[in-house]
Amino acid sequence: MTPVQRGGGARRPWWPWDGEPRWLPRRFRQWHPGPGSRRWTGPGRGRGARGGKAEDKEWMPVTKLGRLVKDMKIKSLEEIYLFSLPIMPVQKQTRAGQRTRFKAFVAIGDYNGHVGLGVKCSKEVATAIRGAIILAKLSIVPVRRGYWGNKIGKPHTVPCKVTGRCGSVLLRLIPAPRGTGIVSAPVPKKLLMMAGIDDCYTSARGCTATLGNFAKATFDAISKTYSYLTPDLWKETVFTKSPYQEFTDHLVKTHTRVSVQRTQAPPVATT
Repeated sequence: MTPVQRGGGARRPWWPWDGEPRWLPRRFRQWHPGPGSRRWTGPGRGRGARGGKAEDKEWMPVTKLGRLVKDMKIKSLEEIYLFSLPIMPVQKQTRAGQRTRFKAFVAIGDYNGHVGLGVKCSKEVATAIRGAIILAKLSIVPVRRGYWGNKIGKPHTVPCKVTGRCGSVLLRLIPAPRGTGIVSAPVPKKLLMMAGIDDCYTSARGCTATLGNFAKATFDAISKTYSYLTPDLWKETVFTKSPYQEFTDHLVKTHTRVSVQRTQAPPVATT
């Protein structure tokens, strides 16, 4: 095979030997038989949809909460936590043994008052990470933020001193003035940043080298920010209907089970 220039003159191939470049792996070669010879056209484009853009599938909710969210009846996360609606019941099974397993810790947050932590153990790393992501999304909690001194600007720190504990690790979050930053170890710093807290002092005690307990203690402390009621929350309680009660007719009307009645076959005359 001899390459031909556009002007019509022959030139030598760029590889130092005559013939085809068989030193490349087979998956990077694509040969097209021509009239009397074969020509190398470079790497192929692969099969079908591999490597292409995945098609967007329509979300099909399986719970009442999911159906209300899809129908735009619930428009914020605060409505879920206000009535303590269960996101999805989760069952966990463990297996005893001496097999090597991998434990993944995943933290998610929107940097604006919501954070979640998921822990999953599995025999494979990918399975552990995938399960931890799902559990982190199901364990999202709202984070209350406050001020260190005067109420100027947006809330930037924790509203009061809160303490979280897991195992021997005890973590205490202390409000800090604006501009201080997050004074803590790398593990709680990531969780506090994802929760939307800009300034905070921390005090840790125990075996903080255990990453799992350290992260769980931080998440426990963050989730307790709404447990202390300050005087600004001493308001008259107004009872409102839960979304399940308010949109009962909508759930029944749009999602009813269809029962199929069996008809008896007519008798067949036999002789």
